[in-house]
Amino acid sequence: MDRSSNPALRDQLFYDNLVHGTAKLMTLQGTINKTLFLLFLVIASAALVWENFTLLMPLILPAVILGFIVAIATIFKPEWSPFTSPVYAVLEGVILGAISALMNTMYPGIVGQAVILTFGVFVLLLVVFSTRLIRVTEKFKLVVIGATGAIALLYIANIVLSFFGMPIGFINEGGWLGIGFSLVVVVVASLNLILDFDYIEKGVEHGLPKHMEWYAAFALLVTLVWLYLEILRLLAKMRR
Repeated sequence: MDRSSNPALRDQLFYDNLVHGTAKLMTLQGTINKTLFLLFLVIASAALVWENFTLLMPLILPAVILGFIVAIATIFKPEWSPFTSPVYAVLEGVILGAISALMNTMYPGIVGQAVILTFGVFVLLLVVFSTRLIRVTEKFKLVVIGATGAIALLYIANIVLSFFGMPIGFINEGGWLGIGFSLVVVVVASLNLILDFDYIEKGVEHGLPKHMEWYAAFALLVTLVWLYLEILRLLAKMRR
C-alpha cells in the first residue's frame, strides 16, 4: 500500500478499514462533498473571529489545545471522524481567523492574497494529478515524505531553541534566506496535496467504509491549513 507524509493518511489505516459485501463504501463524490462542508465550517468560524477579534481573543489558546486533541483523536479513531472532523474544522477556523486578522492588520490585503494562492495551488495540483503530469512513484513519495519530515524537525528544533533565546532566524525572519526557505516549504506542502489525492484515490479503489469520506476530508483539510499558513508566512516575509 502507498504511503503518505500526512500522518492522518497512514498505510495501516487502509488495511484496518477494508470492508466487503454490501456495506456502504467511500466514494470520490462523497469525499468532495464532505471536504467542501469542512471548508465552509473553517471559513464561517474564521470570519466570525475576524469580525470579533478583540472579543474572542481569549478563545484562541483553548482552540489550539482542543484542535490538537481532536486531531490526534481523529487520527487514531477514524470511525469518530464524522463527528470529530466538523469540530476540528471549527477550531481551525477560530485559529486561522485570529492569525489572519492579526496578519492583515500588519500587512493589509495579505490574507486575500494568501487565500487566492492557496486555492489556486490546490486547483492546479488537482489538475496536475488528474492528468497524471506528475506520476506518484515510490521515489516521488520518499522525497516528499523526507522533505516534510525534515521541515517538521526543523520547526520542532526552532521551538525548543526559542525557549533558550536562540531561535533559528531564517524560519521567521525576512531576507533572501528566509524567503527562500519559505518557498521551499510552500513547494513541499503543495506536493503533499499530490500524495493526499493519490491516497484518497486508492481508498476509493480499495472500497473503504463510508465514514472514511469524513476522514479523507479531514486529512486533506490538514494539508490545506498547513499550505495556507506557509503561504501567509511567505507573503509576510516578502512584504518586509
